[in-house]
Amino acid sequence: MNLTLVIGNKNYSSWSLRPWLFLKHHGIPFEEVRIPLYREDTASRIAAYSPSGKVPVLVNDGVTVWDSLAILEYLAERFPKTGGWPEALSDRAKARSLAAEMHAGFQALRIHCSMNCRRQPVAKELPEDAQKDVARIGQIWQDCRERHANDGPWLFGRFTVVDAMYAPVALRFWTYRLDAGPVAQDYVNTVLGHPAMVEWIEAGKSETEVIQAFEE
Repeated sequence: MNLTLVIGNKNYSSWSLRPWLFLKHHGIPFEEVRIPLYREDTASRIAAYSPSGKVPVLVNDGVTVWDSLAILEYLAERFPKTGGWPEALSDRAKARSLAAEMHAGFQALRIHCSMNCRRQPVAKELPEDAQKDVARIGQIWQDCRERHANDGPWLFGRFTVVDAMYAPVALRFWTYRLDAGPVAQDYVNTVLGHPAMVEWIEAGKSETEVIQAFEE
């Protein structure tokens, strides 16, 4: 199988978390290569794996895939038993739309609420554009959970690519005490209670590197 996932700092790299969580959730064996970001040798080390010069990147038997969503798409195809996308056509269409929305959007939230596992959870005053991002994400979570509440605790009942895409945001909701209602909070609790998420967060907390660009 020979899967290698190259990631950045666990404390900060939300994009790295997404495919890592998917692999861990499904118990797919892989080699983890962690390259700390914003160091003198970071670019050269990543370039040995990734043509884009960014993490994450997945290498599998001569196939190289970069970008979190592309990696998740590849894993869903490479391991169809994972059921990476919902079974129903309409649900798959919605799931892909939501994954793409997460991939391309919510810039204000990213800017004002960087992922930081070590940050002491405390509320932060956000500008209007970031508040709109919070409200939209809360709406997504509430809508999905209400529609699929009888199928399991994840956005489409069972764990899918969409949950992997939104997992770093759930962590941000907890870290910055963002409020999007009780249904959204229940989903945040589901994500943060996942054993793999607990493992990632604890590893992030134990890292010693400090990247000022992601610190307040």
